[in-house]
Amino acid sequence: MAVVDERRTAGVRAERVPAPEQQAWVRRHIRVARAADFGCALVAALVALFARFDHPLHGFLLPYQILTIALPFVWVAAIALGRGYQPRFIGLGSDEFRRVLNAGITLTAAVAVLAYATKTDVARGYVVVALPLATFLTLFARYVLRRRLHAKWARGRCMRRVVAVGHATSVAGLIRQFRREQYHGMDVVAVCLPGGRADADEVDGVPVLGDFSGAEPAVEEMEADTVAVLSCPEMDGTTLRRLAWRLEKTGTDLCVAPALMDVAGPRTTIRPVAGLPLLHVEHPEIEGSGKLIKDLMDRTVAALGLILLSPVFLVLTVLIRASGPGPALFRQTRVGKDGREFTVLKFRTMVRNAERLKTQLTVHNDHDGVLFKIKSDPRITRVGRFLRRYSLDELPQLLNVLLGDMSLVGPRPPLPEEVAQYGFDVRRRLVVKPGMTGLWQVGGRSDLSWEESVRLDLRYVENWSLALDLQIMWKTISAVLRGAGAY
Repeated sequence: MAVVDERRTAGVRAERVPAPEQQAWVRRHIRVARAADFGCALVAALVALFARFDHPLHGFLLPYQILTIALPFVWVAAIALGRGYQPRFIGLGSDEFRRVLNAGITLTAAVAVLAYATKTDVARGYVVVALPLATFLTLFARYVLRRRLHAKWARGRCMRRVVAVGHATSVAGLIRQFRREQYHGMDVVAVCLPGGRADADEVDGVPVLGDFSGAEPAVEEMEADTVAVLSCPEMDGTTLRRLAWRLEKTGTDLCVAPALMDVAGPRTTIRPVAGLPLLHVEHPEIEGSGKLIKDLMDRTVAALGLILLSPVFLVLTVLIRASGPGPALFRQTRVGKDGREFTVLKFRTMVRNAERLKTQLTVHNDHDGVLFKIKSDPRITRVGRFLRRYSLDELPQLLNVLLGDMSLVGPRPPLPEEVAQYGFDVRRRLVVKPGMTGLWQVGGRSDLSWEESVRLDLRYVENWSLALDLQIMWKTISAVLRGAGAY
């Protein structure tokens, strides 16, 4: 019988759902995804048929009419063969999208090879329209379904119920992260510690249900569907293998977090050595051809942005000058790559003597680290508050990007006094150029704690890629339009 879970995560009540019903929402989501993929392929095939042929319903085009009907079935089968309907990829945009894209590329290549091998004369116009369009429509449909699922997760619905296994500090960090980032769809409902209840009765409000041997009973008691094992010496290979065998009987998912929590998959590979699966970690690509492409893209986009946005710059300049005395542009010294200082440009959002007033407002600082932020900062003008909400004040930084001091995507550009307080780990942020946006921008902006801001910046430095930059820029649009965490 279902029991109501009284815990709240991030202000949203997480629903206690019986295990069978939990599996039902997963099956339901996969059925909808299949239907969407089928419909997208059918639309693409019909568009290709009517676009390529003047009389698409004529009898002599029967082979293409049959192909149009068959393509949706073949398309769904291709995605299934590429594991595009695996439950563990539900809601994970990059993995889910990559499997759809791979299915499109593979099917296109297969059609080309088969046509060549059998010497079949296939209308290239039909194939060129049908398969790319099916891929694009399917990616868009998957994106819509993912947004819909994330909205449910934000309301505490359709959550995966997780039993966390590990030390109290690691488990507490995982609990806080899942509560803060509910779009992951994970809800920690029970904890198993090395010492069991002798260590603690609860961790961050989540009950402790024994030691590591109690993971399986905890899954049954809390009707969980996932066990997350965090890195700890007590959970050795033999113990973990036995736990996997026990969970296999109930179909419970097992996730194991490596010691290198913030190292992304592309940098890690499994290398079997003497029968042991060793995890090889590649060094991050701080320099090289990828960085040259990134710099070229940064400066090209910055130049185009400055040209296209020049009318907006003019309007904002007039509004700022009309809001009170002082220049339209605000100049401030920031620290860039390798600790080099540069002058950052922003539209002025505060009164002219804002820096002198800062010392009087230090006691009202809303941040818990070296950052200085106040939600209701009296120094901000009315126009400035609007500019900050939608990050319009940062548009002049396009000139910093064009000059090479900044990048479009990167860590937040710090002040010299902030850098003076950096520890050894935090200085790692300075090995790349600071950015106009970054993981900190899409992860919560000013609402982030100092530790969380540092963690996101370090994650970016360690896992940088052009694909990640494009993903962050796409998410920045949504974050800016919502105006969340901007003050």
